[in-house]
Amino acid sequence: MTKTDYSKFGKRFSRESGIAQLMADLGKANHSNDPNTVMLGGGNPAIIPAAHDKFVDELQKLIAGSGVDQMIGFYDGPQGSEEFIRALVVMLNDHYDWALDEKNIAITNGSQSSFFSLFNLFAGEMSNGSHKKILLPIVPEYIGYADQGITDDMFVSIKPKIQMLDDKQFKYQINFEELISVVKSSNIGAICISRPTNPTGNVITDEELNQLDSIAQEYGVPLIIDNAYGQPFPGAIYTQASLKWNANIILCMSLSKLGLPGLRTGIVIANHETIEALSRISGIMALAPSSVGPTLLTRMIKDQELLRLCQEVIRPYYEEKATTAVSLFNTILADTDVYLHKLEGAFFMWLWFPNLSITSEQLYKNLKDEGVYIIPGHDFFIGLDEEWNHQHQCIRINYAKDEKTLTKGLEAIGRNTNWIEW
Repeated sequence: MTKTDYSKFGKRFSRESGIAQLMADLGKANHSNDPNTVMLGGGNPAIIPAAHDKFVDELQKLIAGSGVDQMIGFYDGPQGSEEFIRALVVMLNDHYDWALDEKNIAITNGSQSSFFSLFNLFAGEMSNGSHKKILLPIVPEYIGYADQGITDDMFVSIKPKIQMLDDKQFKYQINFEELISVVKSSNIGAICISRPTNPTGNVITDEELNQLDSIAQEYGVPLIIDNAYGQPFPGAIYTQASLKWNANIILCMSLSKLGLPGLRTGIVIANHETIEALSRISGIMALAPSSVGPTLLTRMIKDQELLRLCQEVIRPYYEEKATTAVSLFNTILADTDVYLHKLEGAFFMWLWFPNLSITSEQLYKNLKDEGVYIIPGHDFFIGLDEEWNHQHQCIRINYAKDEKTLTKGLEAIGRNTNWIEW
């Protein structure tokens, strides 16, 4: 059979990628009938019984009434559900005093759709023939960014400073001196950072965020903040952090981490011009975003029930999981040459093996052979100009699992690494 001659677009988006491999592993493990499978690799949020029951109850009320008609029977406009957007505007203005209006918010079919549109709006081949890039102030960063550009060479990133902490922990920090040098010397279209960060659980400080905002405004580029795990929902932050927005910030949120990833609902908060552009892209690519997520949660947002659910159920659930994860790390991997990034948010453990004699890619393969799924770290180091050994010494684990599963996974990691000489 003759190999299909795809376009440049086709070849780019049908090739192998880290995010495609992650999702393939996730799908395979989630549908496996093998009771010995240990799935610690995906980004699937936990199904939290108390939250899950609330969402199911809300769905049943919609089905019993006429609300389900809007959910499945009608198109919203390309900007998304007007009622849902109005509810968000009221909630966010009440809690953060941002003075938003309904032209400041667009709904998308999930965060991946949000970032595909945003990155290609502000970077890549520009109308004047120049080529701009998205600057990632700190790596490792979210694996799903890596293949979003419709042109090559979309990203440039900065190696972090590494602050060593007590109890075999460490924390990444932004190297602002290097960042400013890159902004001055490169053609940057936008700056993007996740907070909390997937894969590390890092939460940049308010001071770091304010400094990024100042740099972005000084050089006339937008600051994109990926807030998928942050405030106000699901609120999976376990350290002091303030939520910030202004007309130069593009704040991206999601319903997925509430325990609703199948809804594929993203939220973008930005200035009017950016929202109008995103809405037009949505109209071309998807006609309109899905109505399911907005219809399900509009009433809960209006009545502040969603905020209470996040504060009283979802955030405490993940914070307890984080405490358990640290305790298991300290017990199971006590005699292993490994360091843990400080768990400040989200639901991932980022483990660093500085003296690993095999790559994290090989460790991933070895563990997969045992039915234990983790994610090797190399694909999270997006846009680096030089090879860095550190990127082959790290792995990501999803700790939003039951304690038994996490224990089995950490024990398998210990067996596959504790033979290394310190």
